[in-house]
Amino acid sequence: MKATSEVPNKVPAFPFFSNPKIDISNFPQNKRAPSTECFSATAATTNPVPLLKVNASRNEEVEGSDLSTDPLLVVVSFYKFADFPDHADLRKPLKELCEQLRVSGGIILAPEGINGSICGTPDSVESVLAFIQSDERLKGLRLIESPVSPEEEALHHGHTSSSPLAAGEDAPFRWDHVRVKLKKEIVTLGMPSVSPIEKVGKYIKPKDWNALISDPDVVVIDVRNDYEIRVGKFKGAVDPCTTAFRDFPFWVDDRFKLADSEDKLESSGSTGASDKLTKEKGDKKVPRVAMYCTGGIRCEKASSFLLSKGFEEVYHLEGGILRYLEEVPKTESLWEGECFVFDKRVSVEHGLVQGSFKLCYGCKKPVSDADMESPEWEYAVSCPYCFASKSEEEKERARARQKQFERWGIIGGPDKGRRPEKTVDMNEHSATQISKSS
Repeated sequence: MKATSEVPNKVPAFPFFSNPKIDISNFPQNKRAPSTECFSATAATTNPVPLLKVNASRNEEVEGSDLSTDPLLVVVSFYKFADFPDHADLRKPLKELCEQLRVSGGIILAPEGINGSICGTPDSVESVLAFIQSDERLKGLRLIESPVSPEEEALHHGHTSSSPLAAGEDAPFRWDHVRVKLKKEIVTLGMPSVSPIEKVGKYIKPKDWNALISDPDVVVIDVRNDYEIRVGKFKGAVDPCTTAFRDFPFWVDDRFKLADSEDKLESSGSTGASDKLTKEKGDKKVPRVAMYCTGGIRCEKASSFLLSKGFEEVYHLEGGILRYLEEVPKTESLWEGECFVFDKRVSVEHGLVQGSFKLCYGCKKPVSDADMESPEWEYAVSCPYCFASKSEEEKERARARQKQFERWGIIGGPDKGRRPEKTVDMNEHSATQISKSS
């Protein structure tokens, strides 16, 4: 996986998309045959590496195979916080361009910026990114690129038994078409007033992260959800035990309390971390916080929130866990376990190689080999984490869906989405004709 923060200059500039008269009919077509067979990735970094270089070695890998004539595909995840009140103007031309170039995936537009993951041939993806960045406010997108392996290109990535649905609020998209959604926030904290554009924590590069979180005066907070943290986390990190990112502000309010008698922040404490949640500074205790998430976007929002609450020293891992696992050798790593990702890989290890976790189709949460030994595990129906919360009726519906998958490869069977053909009762038809003629 390679990160990039800019699009090569060879791609031509495009009209400013807020212009209601924008015309993409003459937009350059992708030179290679497009495909919708792709998968998603969620992460973002800023290290400038030209797009397409990641595919150079793959041309040789597939040469001579049955897949050599297929178009190479790439997934690029991106985001940018920006003052974007006219974001709705972008939806139609951007969706039309993606459909024209057969770029699939999902994009969120909001007054605070843009967030998305798209898949297509390198040329077509570059064209879409160049179109987005033709607006000065969206230049400098935080990007990360993932090549699609020849094996993954051979799969249809949609609702099939061999390709799990994307899980989680950060990647709710299917990869057989493109969705461009309008929302209040590009990542849902539930507080649109919190703006990383105005203030954000200090970025810490992966090579400097170990030294920071090893400081006994620094509390390390995992900003992700509980099911993600279950797969892996940094040594000594505090788990907020949240089920969604919008729960994070409530956890902060509950964890760190402003004393009535003195002007200082205190912590309600947590097992294994209460002794280092605060740092003496003058006459008051001020928390020093280092936070991290999968790719960085949630930390930008969370660090801005903490600063608005009076925290003074807030740091976050630049590029998130994925960039750390990519750049820091395993022998020097403080990461424990694997990293959950919102795509068909489910989890990754150091070097971003695919991990061992699978996905429960019942709740879209990660499960380990040990979890699948549980009597509560039933493929495509339930796992130890959702078994008790599902009624027997829900489980029966899940079993029925799985049977449709196994038989047809799609929910609803082969006629899903088609209009039912009209059947004519010939006896009734003949009687009607006789009645009309008499």
